[in-house]
Amino acid sequence: MISGKVNPAKTLEKTGFSGVESIHYNLNEAALMQAAVTRGEGDIGLGGAFLVSTGKHTGRSPQDKFVVREPSVEDSIWWENNKPMAPDAFERLHQDMLAHVQGGELYVSDLFGGADPLYRLNVRVITELAWHGLFIRHMLRRPERDELDTFDPEFTILNCPSFKADPERHGCRSEVVIAISFEQKLVLIGGTSYAGENKKSVFSILNYLLPAKGVMAMHCSANHAKGNPDDTAIFFGLSGTGKTTLSADPDRVLIGDDEHGWSDHGTFNFEGGCYAKTINLRREAEPEIYDTTTRFATVIENMVYDPDTRVIDFDDDSLTQNTRCAYPLDYISNASESSVAGKPTNVIMLTCDAFGVLPPIAKLTPAQAMYHFLSGFTSKVAGTEKGVTEPQPTFSTCFGAPFMPRRPEVYGALLRDRIAEQSADCWLVNTGWTGGAYGTGSRMPIRATRALLTAALDGSLKDADYRRDPNFGFDVPVSVHGVADLLLDPRRTWDDPDAYDRQAAKLARMFADNFAQYEAYVGDDVMAAAVTAA
Repeated sequence: MISGKVNPAKTLEKTGFSGVESIHYNLNEAALMQAAVTRGEGDIGLGGAFLVSTGKHTGRSPQDKFVVREPSVEDSIWWENNKPMAPDAFERLHQDMLAHVQGGELYVSDLFGGADPLYRLNVRVITELAWHGLFIRHMLRRPERDELDTFDPEFTILNCPSFKADPERHGCRSEVVIAISFEQKLVLIGGTSYAGENKKSVFSILNYLLPAKGVMAMHCSANHAKGNPDDTAIFFGLSGTGKTTLSADPDRVLIGDDEHGWSDHGTFNFEGGCYAKTINLRREAEPEIYDTTTRFATVIENMVYDPDTRVIDFDDDSLTQNTRCAYPLDYISNASESSVAGKPTNVIMLTCDAFGVLPPIAKLTPAQAMYHFLSGFTSKVAGTEKGVTEPQPTFSTCFGAPFMPRRPEVYGALLRDRIAEQSADCWLVNTGWTGGAYGTGSRMPIRATRALLTAALDGSLKDADYRRDPNFGFDVPVSVHGVADLLLDPRRTWDDPDAYDRQAAKLARMFADNFAQYEAYVGDDVMAAAVTAA
């Protein structure tokens, strides 16, 4: 059975598939919802949301991600960070997956990665699960219906959760596999139902392709001032650091919450939707995100709910702390219609400091910005990856190492040049702990973080008094309207100042040890801005 709308020259039968029982092309949200419920993939929630469990895989599997070691990319892939897969192993994996889907049912979504037509990528996503099709329609950008008649995929993703990889045969680590071939322009995903692997695969592809075109690919959210798209801010950060929450500012226009490009023309979103964490979600704190959980076709992953009333318990983390909802951008009232804006005037680097020693905000020089961008210090938040059950301090270069195919200096140099061209203001914002480390202190109050960001973005902090942090060398405001002075000096929030000093010195040593790997690739100005161990 064949249904839906597709370019007749690019059907699956004409691109290597055979024997598939049913193929559904470019179904809309209503049709995908109906199919997912009929197939028993999940339940209808309040307001028409779709409630689903992803099984044992409730986060990404970075240790199971591979790049095929092919001649055209041999010299440009950062192999220390990207696990290689032999071409012959990838070919066996591909053929075995094609055989696996014979006699089955597939859902095909032809979509765009990138809001700027100059740089967007045509992506075909083929999924076994109807709800994966719904998810990726939210996450990527949807062509107009008449564009589907001539849609020509540049990259294809084949996602088969029911397929179990064989490490010996397929050159992988476990039954889960995410493998990218840049020569075949193909991504193969098997063994996991976690939908985030689909969107992050597109991000990895763009992170490889765009730097060659002079575009800075960024793991960041972005917004701009109302009525002024040239007053744009970007928010770098790993999952769980607040990108989605802090960029969804009702007083600004949301460009996007996770992945963007910075070109000669400005800032553009890669995606068409948002993927928000929802553990402990509260309407009073995040009303726009909260309201999406009762909107039609919002995909709600791994939240516990009453089977009779379908009321969600946002505090129940018995399945995972990585509970999430996926929804189209237009579900946010202040979202940009074009997802395109000017060049960033403010660059914000979000860190979730589980040590509890970094201030809630610090002003960075351009050299310090490159240092902290390459360092990428944060804490992996519980649930975002398999096996992470509590915050783990980590250095993830460019605030997105799992998605960076090229060496970090490539992205660092692009960011340095873009900041210099734009004379952008740079900030380090800690959304982690204060008053002590994880287990002793408490999370930074979100109201304080919002007040500090407002002051940075509206220019108020330009006239503030600053102190020089003795451990990390950046400037910290002494007083900001609406924020307790005590909070701005983390040492004063600790019951034992000597314990703070020891913890700060420990973190400074970690910074210095981590950055040693980049010293040969950066200039004297960045080395002068480097954190030094006591």
